[in-house]
Amino acid sequence: MSDAIHSIGEAVPTRRDFLYRVAALGGLGLAMATMDAWGMGSASGADSPPLLKGSGKGKKVLILGAGIAGMTSAYELRKIGYECVVLEARDIAGGRARTARRGTRSEEIGSGNATCAFDDQDFFNLGPMRIPYHHRSTLHYTREFQIPLGIFVNDNDAAYVYHENAGALSGKRFRQGEIKADMRGHVNELIAKSIHTGKLDETLTAEDKVLLLDYLTHEGYLRADDLKYVGTNGRGYKVNPGAGMEPGPGEASDPLGFQEVLQSKLGKVYQSVQNFNQQVTMFHPLKGMDQIGNAFVQRLGNTIRFHTEVTKLRQDANGVTATIKDTHNGTTDTVQADFCICTIPLSVLRHIDTDFSEPVKAAIASVEYASAGKIGIQMKRRFWEEDDAIYGGHVRTDIKGIGTITLPSNNWQAKKGVVLGYYNFSKTAAEVGDSSHQERTELAVSGGQKIFPQYRENVESSFSIAWQKVPYSRGGWANWTPETRKSAYPLLLEPQGRVFLAGEHLSYQTGWISGAIESAWQQIGKLHQRATAS
Repeated sequence: MSDAIHSIGEAVPTRRDFLYRVAALGGLGLAMATMDAWGMGSASGADSPPLLKGSGKGKKVLILGAGIAGMTSAYELRKIGYECVVLEARDIAGGRARTARRGTRSEEIGSGNATCAFDDQDFFNLGPMRIPYHHRSTLHYTREFQIPLGIFVNDNDAAYVYHENAGALSGKRFRQGEIKADMRGHVNELIAKSIHTGKLDETLTAEDKVLLLDYLTHEGYLRADDLKYVGTNGRGYKVNPGAGMEPGPGEASDPLGFQEVLQSKLGKVYQSVQNFNQQVTMFHPLKGMDQIGNAFVQRLGNTIRFHTEVTKLRQDANGVTATIKDTHNGTTDTVQADFCICTIPLSVLRHIDTDFSEPVKAAIASVEYASAGKIGIQMKRRFWEEDDAIYGGHVRTDIKGIGTITLPSNNWQAKKGVVLGYYNFSKTAAEVGDSSHQERTELAVSGGQKIFPQYRENVESSFSIAWQKVPYSRGGWANWTPETRKSAYPLLLEPQGRVFLAGEHLSYQTGWISGAIESAWQQIGKLHQRATAS
């Protein structure tokens, strides 16, 4: 064939040559597959479910919890013939990957009854709200289930930073791009002048100095003649450029003074690169994070038994028995299976009667869970877009109880929108969570009003959650310490007889959907190996 990769009489190609030709014929995907076949690929075991060889027919698996880990387990095990029964205490699936919409009811203990009253097209993600590009396990299912994704704006230079404890800059709002430009510009000026005057001669060669000065001048927008930072159009204008003579070229903005920015500590709003799980742009399901859980539910059907609380778990040499209670009418029953995958959060599992060994019970009890709270506020109009030209991103603030205000990355230029009014953690979340929904709303609105004068007048409705007060969650995510990672984590990864534990808590991606999925993938692999061996 004329397009053969290797023809007779031609020198045998190296692997590199071969890959070049494979890519030319079949594209990057074929080249990557070839590399994977050779064991040279960059794909990890977290890219796709484990390849389960053989059949699970004749085996029954009891899965505790219809969160993402539990549904992932059932979905994959059913593919090879296992009979799966998923027990879920709530009336809905998805665990903490939930979305508040019109009609969503509060489940919190002691916070009163609240029902979401957003318009039909609006929503608010109560738990996870974004997907990093490298969470390929999550993206595996969004692709398989054809869930439309959009761009989540996770960093926006146009969004504001507002601090009440920022020295001379206290109580003033700035575009984050202003702070980044001025802080970097002043610091680069300082370093560049130190090099220019010979203060760093001991560590730099003459060639190094030229190269570094060129970099600092470029990165910090310094004037080449005197290495001085005098601002940049990247920080914005006093008057934006436009047509004609007015506004014509516009009017440049004046940079903040170095001492002002330095002492304000506002430079901490950015870092050299983003955190591993926090990129500038990320993904999110366009219609809400609950679309992932809903897609699993559609495929699992009556495999899931809702409003079914597990109160006791026992096992012997032949199988596992769960004692259950109907949360609607209080009746009890038992369910038996050959094996069990338990995805119940450890914060809840520690209160269930099990026959685990004492070391395992102690390990479960040793893992603390994070307090975390959110509030979504539906606004009459998108003033942040219309008046301030901010499309997505986070407003950074030190206002007590607020943390960040996140502006929506969906339905841009629509009439209304839902703002994440606060996202708080730890002690702050616990304190705010102890207040009523009305008090939480007032906290969020009062804070937002300090930054946006249009805030309060546009509030229509709100819905909040304090995850530590939700009965079948009891926290936002597992908070491992170095000590518990060493003592408890390895123990809980191993089967407890016929019971396998899974969930975001048994991963290094706690609080992320990928942690739940990849934990499930690992444990179903272990279960299948055990089941087929027996």
